[in-house]
Amino acid sequence: MKVVIDERLDALRGSAPRLTYNARSLAALENNPRCALRAVLDASGSDKAAIAAHAGYPSQFGQSIFAITRGNSFEQMVKADGCAELLRVLRETLELTPSEAGYRGLEDVGGDGSPAARHARTTQLLVAAARGAGDSTLYDHPMLKLVVGGHPVYLEPDLVAFRIRDRFHVVEIKSFPIIDGQADPALVRSATTQACAYIIALRAMLAEAGIEPDAVSEKIILVSPKNFTNRPTGAFVDARKQVRNLARQLARIERIGDLVELLPPDLTFDLAADDTGKPQRPAHELAAALDQVPATYRPDCLNHCEMAFFCRSRARACASLDVLGPAVREHLGGIDTATMALGLARGQLTPDDDQTEMALALRHAARLRAELVGSADGPSAGSMR
Repeated sequence: MKVVIDERLDALRGSAPRLTYNARSLAALENNPRCALRAVLDASGSDKAAIAAHAGYPSQFGQSIFAITRGNSFEQMVKADGCAELLRVLRETLELTPSEAGYRGLEDVGGDGSPAARHARTTQLLVAAARGAGDSTLYDHPMLKLVVGGHPVYLEPDLVAFRIRDRFHVVEIKSFPIIDGQADPALVRSATTQACAYIIALRAMLAEAGIEPDAVSEKIILVSPKNFTNRPTGAFVDARKQVRNLARQLARIERIGDLVELLPPDLTFDLAADDTGKPQRPAHELAAALDQVPATYRPDCLNHCEMAFFCRSRARACASLDVLGPAVREHLGGIDTATMALGLARGQLTPDDDQTEMALALRHAARLRAELVGSADGPSAGSMR
């Protein structure tokens, strides 16, 4: 059965090489768990950016080169001089004494920087530490691994700190500031969701050695500039909810066959590239193929999904309430489109039993709006006379 599903996913991807997950793409699963299109494209290893571009909706999200450079510079500064600043922050955050802090770099193993070698060394050291036999507190750029949909995915957190009181903590180093103890909620959420993939991978690694999940904390340590300076500070961020959500989505990927079976047997997202790599498939044909998989668009998809502009255009075309965000969608329960909402508000549609209460609220809101618009127009007209 697994072979059949893999063959079907390969057919969906077509002739293009398979793309593997990374921490960012795994985090995106938690951001929009209801989207079948995203799940199918990711499970098949399809190149979402290339598909969206050929369909006429190139993705425009991602970090600027300036943000990437700033982030790299901040991380280098934090880790300079034997991680002096980082150790200071972690001592303060984790309440470690100087004698408890030790450092181990894992960016290569005796000159071998391959993911497999680094993962094996990471496993050896962290399992030993969890059993009380390690001599390090701080593990820089460890290599973790998850199996997603039957395929290995290597993940590399900024670092993992081992707390003497028998718990590991994932540490994320970010260049956005923490001002008066507060940081941009969207940026914190993004960093936390990405760290959830590391937490799940680290737990999987330790579980193979018989170590309980509680050995890995669900609180991450965020290290960022303090206020308007470049001096780093640390803060705990609770990631329990996001860890559970991402774990559910990973389990869903394992059941991707249930979703694939609902798709047309001849469906494919193959771009039919020529020898130069230029797609030959007609764009309208590709768009028609994408339309056969249900997509759930939300405004924040623009921040993390390459298919966002394509899905937004489809949601707008059918007047879906998804374009207004989950808050509006949830508030207007039982109403699927903006056209339906306006029809109920204007009394042009007869609500069914489930829509009666919401229809009354919409009509009341429409009357209030009409009164406000009328009162606003009155003084304006008088002043012009």
